[in-house]
Amino acid sequence: MDHATRILIVDDDAGIRRLIASFLDKHGFQTNSAGNPIEMREKLAKARYDLIVLDVMMPKEDGLSALRSLQRDDSPPVIMLSAVGTDVDRIVGLEMGAEDYLAKPCNPRELLARIRTVLRRRQKEEMSPVSFVAANDGEHGRGLRFAGWRIDIDARMLYDPQDRVISITDGEFRLLRALVERPRRVLTRDQLLDFARGEDSEHYDRAIDVQISRLRRKLADGQNGGELIRTVRNEGYLFVPVVSKA
Repeated sequence: MDHATRILIVDDDAGIRRLIASFLDKHGFQTNSAGNPIEMREKLAKARYDLIVLDVMMPKEDGLSALRSLQRDDSPPVIMLSAVGTDVDRIVGLEMGAEDYLAKPCNPRELLARIRTVLRRRQKEEMSPVSFVAANDGEHGRGLRFAGWRIDIDARMLYDPQDRVISITDGEFRLLRALVERPRRVLTRDQLLDFARGEDSEHYDRAIDVQISRLRRKLADGQNGGELIRTVRNEGYLFVPVVSKA
């Protein structure tokens, strides 16, 4: 995987760019760099990248603003780097779509491990997504409804309030089912890992944060801005709506 992988490093510090690029090059990656988000977008327009390492603290346009501009289905995954490593900053980055978040200065070997983990996770999702196609006969298996949405447990399908089929990955489906089957109760990250565990489960709580962020984005369009999954500080997540049988 590494030999075919192109990584774009975005940081206003040229020394950090060179350090990360040199280390990743030695481990078989193909790297390129940009000194700011404008250069990042220019390079993305000219070539395909498999992952972006993106600094948060940059002049004029910061990394979070740059991350917001990458909210497309075909955008590469992003690992954020920040000198401000508080939980709030990490959660904001993950909520906005980053796959991972590291505090600076970070050990290059840890960054390498995170990059490989993100790429493995993305590769698994692309190879075996749950790409749902609506049944023509209109028949459905066991189902649950919440806030206009419907989840078909047997067929592993998710329908939005307009009864359109929403494509989600296997991991996202397992996590959503765990939440929907246990509404209005706070579930810790460890509990969610246990309830939603599959063969490709990541055994650390950051994976749950990433999956929750993805679910929120996919559920947001049909909810008119309402909150379906609530973060309970220092505890976990709570599925807000009332759930009933479909």
